Amino acid sequence: MSPDFVTPGSVRSAAEVNEEIRALWRRTGGTLSAEERAEYELLVVEWATAIRGAVVTAA
Repeated sequence: MSPDFVTPGSVRSAAEVNEEIRALWRRTGGTLSAEERAEYELLVVEWATAIRGAVVTAA
């Protein structure tokens, strides 16, 4: 996997990460290889972190 997919300490918004997740699914036609699955899992973790950050900020 390329290090370009997820940058440690990334400050991307949940919407940006969500769009990347959607693009991954479109690009693969809904079937993920092992490498794409690993990319997806990292993106989901990044998305969840961004969501938590947004909730804490809102509180």
